[in-house]
Amino acid sequence: MVTGELVSGSGYARSMSSESTIFEQIVAREIPADIVFENDHIIAITDIAPQAPLHLLVIPKTSAYRNVGELAAADPALLAEMVATAVQLAADRASGEFRLVFNTGASAGQTVFHVHAHVLGGTLLKGTLAQH
Repeated sequence: MVTGELVSGSGYARSMSSESTIFEQIVAREIPADIVFENDHIIAITDIAPQAPLHLLVIPKTSAYRNVGELAAADPALLAEMVATAVQLAADRASGEFRLVFNTGASAGQTVFHVHAHVLGGTLLKGTLAQH
């Protein structure tokens, strides 16, 4: 689990102790997290504010891309690797049934401007995207 004082009320945002995002700090092992997968390009962690029984974040280790649009335009292979990682994690942890969500922009719910995917599996909690 991620610990420490955070600026945003939604969990993963900018830490008060650094200009880097919380995800950069997790990758650098400056902040602990429940890491469920890691390779040279990607890290996947358990979300600290889960919206479903399975709620993981798949995060590229590079901070070069703020959102999925930037990533898709600049490095489609890394985006494909993120999706493949999400598929494998969902197969292992949620019988292969999942939602993959990328929030792009503050008004769309993005609070950390370091591209990341939410892997949601199981019955979604009330008030989420469950009915759509």
